[in-house]
Amino acid sequence: MAQQKMLQFTKLDRRTPDKRAAAERREDFAEIYGGFDDPRAGEQSSRCEQCGIPFCSVHCPVHNHIPDWLMLAATGRLEEAYAVSSSTNTLPEICGRICPQDRLCEGACVLEQSDHGAVTIGAMEKYITDTAFEKGWVKPFTPRVERPESVGIIGAGPGGLAAAEQLRRLGYRVDVYDRYDRAGGLLTYGIPGFKLEKDVVARRVKVFEDSGVVFHQNVDVGGDISLKELRRRHNAIVIATGVYKARALDVCGASLTGVIPALEYLTCSNRLNMGDTVAAFTSGRLDAKGKKVVVIGGGDTAMDCLRTAVRQGATSVKCLYRRDRANMPGSQREVDNAIEEGAEFVWLTQPLELTGTPEGKVAGVRTVKMHLGLPDASGRQSPAPVPGSETLMEADMVIEALGFEAEDLPVLFGEPELAVRRSGTVKIDPATMMTSLDGVFAVGDIVRGASLVVWAVRDGRDAAQHVHNYILQGAETPSMANAG
Repeated sequence: MAQQKMLQFTKLDRRTPDKRAAAERREDFAEIYGGFDDPRAGEQSSRCEQCGIPFCSVHCPVHNHIPDWLMLAATGRLEEAYAVSSSTNTLPEICGRICPQDRLCEGACVLEQSDHGAVTIGAMEKYITDTAFEKGWVKPFTPRVERPESVGIIGAGPGGLAAAEQLRRLGYRVDVYDRYDRAGGLLTYGIPGFKLEKDVVARRVKVFEDSGVVFHQNVDVGGDISLKELRRRHNAIVIATGVYKARALDVCGASLTGVIPALEYLTCSNRLNMGDTVAAFTSGRLDAKGKKVVVIGGGDTAMDCLRTAVRQGATSVKCLYRRDRANMPGSQREVDNAIEEGAEFVWLTQPLELTGTPEGKVAGVRTVKMHLGLPDASGRQSPAPVPGSETLMEADMVIEALGFEAEDLPVLFGEPELAVRRSGTVKIDPATMMTSLDGVFAVGDIVRGASLVVWAVRDGRDAAQHVHNYILQGAETPSMANAG
């Protein structure tokens, strides 16, 4: 890569990686964005202003040293750029692909605020790490000292992987227990391949395996093995299960055949694309081909369902959301991609009832138009129905994408002393990340509620240090009391 001078934003416009045409990408589940070639990567990284106060880093949950690795990339020092990038982020190639940069680092970029267009931080993070893998710079690591203690991690999603990597670097024996047959959690089974191809996850997991992290797949904690047994087996435990319980649609007709939880639908599609056979797809239940599909919800999971249904050959794909586009929780980039691929958004619309056939299959959604009124407690405008605006929308498949809640872990794990909030998320001491059980820590969505992958990475890395401190103390740490 040719070396570039910095502060080139006055001469060079923001450019993103090339995106495949919508007609082409509707036909497969491959990632829709290409990567930068060397010249464009150098040019785009050279646009960085090298701010005295790097707001991009401030607004990054893992506080990546973004200006530093942009400068290293611009000057052709890519191996060093990867070293700096991976020093703060366990999964940089994944965050570069799926983080909502428009709401985080790029949204805070000074160039974005001054109308020059943000530096393409996410695309550069992906480019640097993919190059590092291609060049063989990403190698298994060996701890400087092997410690006798071991740590058990429940969940092989981003939070569990981040904790596992950091604890292994500290020299601990690390065992990761996961209910699925492949590691990655949401990265493997929840996020479609057109955003994150699964070999990207697998190659990172292999680095951890080759570094000594032991993965135990198809293990149901609370069924195959108890939490009590894991606590006896290990010096500390990290709960990183995520939240997988779907919020159900609370309207008449929600139990009709053809009403599908979003994660079940996405998991099926991802399994198919990894070569698995899924009976519910073969039977047609989770196959959108030839169907009128309605997705209810406005987050990134809803966008994933819309775009998956398009690729499966649905005759129509519509998204119902009770607020307007400006108030959607999902990434605007993903909304744009869904629209380009053929999905239709029906804003300011709320379902009232699902109608069915005499055989009990869903046939339609009765809806009402909404208008935005006064702000609620969260500061968002409250939607209210417009009198006389009811209408019926045909549907053969309705996908519930209303978000996720925590499973009842005290019951699942057989640990009634595990303190949880009313929402079901696990209570921790914010100073130590320890739960109400001594030596048991918790990270990610099971603590925060449904959140971003990058926040789970941050939590996993932080928890590893707290686990290390706990074990070094060699004595019981006081359990948290009355934590949020």
